[in-house]
Amino acid sequence: MSKDNLQRKTGSERLRLHRGNRSLNVDMLNGPVLLPLILYSVPIALTQILQLLFNAADIAVVGQFVDRTAVAAVGSCAPLINLLINLFVGVSLGATVVLASVLGAGQKEKIHDLTHTIFTLGIVFGIFTCIIGTIFARTFLEWMGTTADSIDQATTYLRIYFIGSPFFMIYTFGRAIIVATGDTRRPLIYLTLSGVVNVILNLILVAGFGLGVAGVAIATVASQVLSAILMSNSLFRLDGECRIFLFELRIHAKPLGKILKLGLPVGFQNTLFSFSNVIIQSSVNSLGTSCTAGNSACMNIDSFIYAGMNSFTQGCMTFAGQNYGARKFDRLNAIYRSTLLSITTIGLSLGVLAYLLGTPLLKIYLPNSPDSIEFGMARMLVLVVPDFLCGLMDCGSGILRGIKRSFFPMVATIIGSCGLRLVWVYTVFAHYKNTMSGIKAYQILLLSYPISWFLTFVVLFTYYCVVKRKLHA
Repeated sequence: MSKDNLQRKTGSERLRLHRGNRSLNVDMLNGPVLLPLILYSVPIALTQILQLLFNAADIAVVGQFVDRTAVAAVGSCAPLINLLINLFVGVSLGATVVLASVLGAGQKEKIHDLTHTIFTLGIVFGIFTCIIGTIFARTFLEWMGTTADSIDQATTYLRIYFIGSPFFMIYTFGRAIIVATGDTRRPLIYLTLSGVVNVILNLILVAGFGLGVAGVAIATVASQVLSAILMSNSLFRLDGECRIFLFELRIHAKPLGKILKLGLPVGFQNTLFSFSNVIIQSSVNSLGTSCTAGNSACMNIDSFIYAGMNSFTQGCMTFAGQNYGARKFDRLNAIYRSTLLSITTIGLSLGVLAYLLGTPLLKIYLPNSPDSIEFGMARMLVLVVPDFLCGLMDCGSGILRGIKRSFFPMVATIIGSCGLRLVWVYTVFAHYKNTMSGIKAYQILLLSYPISWFLTFVVLFTYYCVVKRKLHA
């Protein structure tokens, strides 16, 4: 038996021993790829959808029981929230890949320090985000050009939301540990429970007590607290080497270096990606409250489609990470093909369906705002229908991160997506803004998205082909 085959066999046996053949975990190292990828990714999709329901429920409730300025207030906070938390969420994704690679290689001696570093980082990042977000909430909203009739409500929502960010980070980094082992079902269960709490509290605090945007923010924080408690309890009781011990929590230098080496480029990319979205949101705000409300409502619908695609990107990244750690390079193409097929099917079919049902879907958020619905339908056509291109772009980044090539996807995405969009805003959009009607100018602004998605995907696909050839050299 060759040395490579021996390493592969040993890695597989150790990983199966670590898992104890528990049904909650998906085997990423053996057999066909597509079905295990689906079994792994679908719970992630449902989990992300439940997370999105937090914000969607917020917008739907204030749309039904308050007014469109409240919808604009809550919706305009989303790009800013993503900007502040995506750096750390990116680090958590890097942590998942590092842990998946260690598990795939069967390196048990490294697991304890790695998992405790991951969980501790969640606590530290959560506290930091809470402080920055609550202190500078209004300042950030003013920089975005948030409309005068919604900025007070947006500030209230944002400050309360960031009070709960430590709990959000604890859940996120705890989830990074669990999903690396192949278990994506427990996070789904925890988000289901906390999501139900969120919706119930939304109705009680807004419809019952008339607290408006403050009520939906409080409901969101309460749900985040619950999900953090459930996730922490699970990790404290976990069987095997990934179990967390409360009094052993600390940051270990060597695991930290590996996490940051892989995770910081992801987080930095996500942050700049969100920054470009903040610039786009500022341009949207300049077109008036009707445009802002319609954009916010459609963005929520679009987010559900993206969640379905992004779950397969995360699956691709983790599958690639375990197989890379086990040196099963021959499985990488199958992982990439299966993910591209799944993303295209989900993104294209749901994008077209959402457009066909666009008006009734938008009325859930905007029951009495026909002008805002018109803007929402404009976004549906330009962004939601070709949304699968965004999924393909992310998949290219995911497969490369899984095989520990994180720097190039960051650079390619920054240049291809963020850079191109910013240039577009200040050249093409600036040129047409004063010569076209509001909706036409809005569509010109949004065209920067599908163009940047396609170009970045082509670059990432080409780079993957080059890297894959070198792995077999």
